[in-house]
Parts: sequence; C-alpha cells; structure tokens
Amino acid sequence: MNKSDALEEVIVVLHRPEDPVNLAAVVRAMKNMGFSHLRLVQPVSYAVSELQRVAHHCEDLIERIEHFATLDAALADCHVVVGTAAIHHPGAPVSTDLRGLAGELAARGQRERVALLFGAEADGLDRVALDRCHLIAMIPANPDYPALNLAQAVLLLLYEVRMAVVGVASLVKTAQPEPPRATQAQLERLFQSSEAALASIGFFRYNPAAVMRTLRQLAYRRLAAGGDSAAAGDGAQDRARGSRPGQQRRQWIVLSAASAQKKTAQREKAVLIQNMFLP
Repeated sequence: MNKSDALEEVIVVLHRPEDPVNLAAVVRAMKNMGFSHLRLVQPVSYAVSELQRVAHHCEDLIERIEHFATLDAALADCHVVVGTAAIHHPGAPVSTDLRGLAGELAARGQRERVALLFGAEADGLDRVALDRCHLIAMIPANPDYPALNLAQAVLLLLYEVRMAVVGVASLVKTAQPEPPRATQAQLERLFQSSEAALASIGFFRYNPAAVMRTLRQLAYRRLAAGGDSAAAGDGAQDRARGSRPGQQRRQWIVLSAASAQKKTAQREKAVLIQNMFLP
C-alpha cells in the first residue's frame, strides 16, 4: 500500500458539528493535507455554497461527504477510533504525544481503517462518544487555554499523520503481516453480548453503565497494547493516577449464560473467560 492509500484509510468524523463555517474550514484542512473522507453525524443544517465560500476548489471532497444518523453507524467499519479532547477524562487511555501517536496511526492506516473523531464546538465529545474511543488524543496546548477551534484541531492532527505516513510508507514492505483487527461494529456486538450475559446471571450489583465503561476501556487498552507507547496511552500518567490496567484486566470476569429457559440450570455451567483480552 502506498502513501495515498494510507491517507485514504484515515477517516475524519465530526460528531454534531454546529457551525457551517467550521465545517468548511475542516474540508479545506483535509484537502490541504491530502485526506478525502469526511463523515458527519447529526450536523447543523448547511448549504453547499456555504462550504464552497471557505473551502475553495474542494468540490470533490464536498461531494464525498457522508451523513450518518448515529455515531455507531459512522464508526461501524473502522478498526481504530481516536477521539480528541481538550481536558482529561478519567479512566480513558490518553496520549499527549501527538507525533508518536501519528506514527502509530500512519502504520495502522496501511492495513486498517482509522477514524479521527471530533466533537461539537461548544462541548466536545459527550460521554457516549468517548465510550467509543479506543484512545483520546490531547494536543499539548497552553493549559490555561487548551480548547482549539475545531478546524485547527483537525489540521494539527492531520498534519502529524501526513508527515508520519511519508516516513512509514517505505517501511511497510518489510513489516510482518498482522491478523485483522475487529471493526467497531464487531466490538459493539461484543460489548452488547457481554452486558446481556452478565445481566442474565445477576452480575451487576450497581450502575451497569459504569461497569461496562470500565470493560470497554480495558478492551481498548488491550487492543492498543500491540502498538507503541503512544497508542497504548501515556503509562506515566496512568501510574501517576494510580491506575493498574493489568491488574484490572485480570479482574474482568465474563460469564457465559445459556438461554433464559435454562438460566437457573446453566448458572453452574457459566464459563469463566478471564483472559478474553489477554495474550
């Protein structure tokens, strides 16, 4: 796969963008950096002419914009989902090493579809959107004023990925092939099945949403562990917060239950899949 092919596999996803001017600026930034796939989830109403006033000579990219009613639909065929945030979100794998992360994404873009997810201008990504992110990228801006304009954030991240792709493309020919990764749609089915199985045996004693959020993050950490330290999150930050993902992962117990008709009898036959996401 050559450089242009790798850029083709990187998708920009905007979740509930609020301003047509920002949309147009994102389109222009993507054209500048050589990316061509933009997906919009529940965007503000806009006219094509509004985009063209800012995104000059970007008609080809504008025509390819895809619209989705839900975030899950927009991410369904993606193998890696990287969200962006200006503030820290406890429990989520985070990387502030944008350049190192870009190198990992460039390598993954040679063989997998990568989604770069950006939230609404006013509030960023909401809790549901953050739960879909395998990793949160934080641009190391001025801590007193960290929130960037939407198009600025997109441009910075795409620039780093583009520069990394230039360096990675020549190395991929000698790289060892890796097994295919699960798409986001497949991961969502896994989480739904796990939640249903755990609920059927009375596993949840409080706040099922919080438990499932922890399981998501453990799964995402395991998926990211195959890459470098930037993609796996900032380990030093995790240690500073007292996080021990390895220990938590071993505590993840997923129990398989049978059908509802045989649930009582099958309780004793529930299978312990403690190492679902361990090597």
